[in-house]
Amino acid sequence: MLANEILRIIVAMIVGLLVGWERHKAAKPVGQRTMALVAIGACLAAVVATKNFGDQAARMLAGVITGIGFLGAGSIISTGKDVSGLTTATSIWAVAIIGLTIGVGEILLGVIAALFILIILQIPRFNKHYNT
Repeated sequence: MLANEILRIIVAMIVGLLVGWERHKAAKPVGQRTMALVAIGACLAAVVATKNFGDQAARMLAGVITGIGFLGAGSIISTGKDVSGLTTATSIWAVAIIGLTIGVGEILLGVIAALFILIILQIPRFNKHYNT
């Protein structure tokens, strides 16, 4: 039913916006729009794959997972011994997986995973608070 699929896309967008908001707040180069677009795109790929490709859906979803890795790699910056952007790259990958999860109909599981990601992304801030 189309309403169910639209709900999945809306939930994926909200999850992407929340994770992107956290990355933006942390002054990282990838923010709300990017994360929301990744989540929506992955969700849509999952909806289309499961609805139209049946037994072959897993192959399409694997392609999304691989392709998102290249997008995340673009956010990693290496200068000498310093490497930055790894958390943002993994956030992009995780948001894509959440989008796929929501897209196949596991909305609650995707939302719970997003909450866990938001908690994990706050760990450095908690550590700074307690170290001062």
